[in-house]
Amino acid sequence: MDNQYVRTYTVLMNLTLSVNDEVVLKARKRAEQLGTSVNQLVREYLEELAGKTDPTRDAEEFERLSRISQGNSKGWKFDREEAHERR
Repeated sequence: MDNQYVRTYTVLMNLTLSVNDEVVLKARKRAEQLGTSVNQLVREYLEELAGKTDPTRDAEEFERLSRISQGNSKGWKFDREEAHERR
């Protein structure tokens, strides 16, 4: 048999969580502010929890990308007060 054509398949698993409605609404709002979805945030958290991601390596990659970035924020400015606003 010719092993020249080996294929790898990734199987995704659906996961059902029980979460308070208020928490979900706040999480959706926060995810929207971050430009992502609750699903993506949960996926990333579980990957980190499972050890798939390395926070140090992620920080180094962020720093590398920041250095080569063209820095076009399209007018957005950091607002310290908003970042530390208690909800």
